[in-house]
Amino acid sequence: MTPTQPIIHTDLSRFSVGSYRAGPKWKVLLWYAVHYFFFDSSLPWPYGLKTQLLRWFGARVGKGLVIKPRVRVKNPWRLTIGDHCWLGEAVWIDNLADVHIGSHVTLSQGALLLTGNHDYTVSSFPYRLGAITLEDGVWVGAQSVVCPGVTCPSHAILTVGSVATRSLNAWGIYAGNPAKFVRERVINS
Repeated sequence: MTPTQPIIHTDLSRFSVGSYRAGPKWKVLLWYAVHYFFFDSSLPWPYGLKTQLLRWFGARVGKGLVIKPRVRVKNPWRLTIGDHCWLGEAVWIDNLADVHIGSHVTLSQGALLLTGNHDYTVSSFPYRLGAITLEDGVWVGAQSVVCPGVTCPSHAILTVGSVATRSLNAWGIYAGNPAKFVRERVINS
């Protein structure tokens, strides 16, 4: 900071969600109740029931979804999931913006898809949103984070506890915080 710049502080009393809108209030409230009892629950509700509930709330979901207990989905109407995907226990899809998940994608235990952040360069700390895309065959390891605006292309892997702050390359294996390329993914028959 130069001596001529005024000192400006964060002022959370001026916070605004900006252009973000969750959806109609009735739908959001009804989703919270359904979500609490069927998704964020430790009870092993049938995968088919949870898949149908997601569809009823506007998610586009393919066939064969495996969705374990304690999965959190913020806005199902902003979610697309392909065929034969696995959502591990305690996965959190915090989709303030759209999330597109291809087919044969695995989100391991505790993985977090984070579509929203705050703009720390603005005093009112407004939301800064970015869609997330996970293409076919991606594996997001346990306790890993995919940040706003990131694309994980075909068959990329984000290893356990890693943080993807930038888009990955197809067939790459990434590790660390921030995630760095480790090696090429090879699948043997």
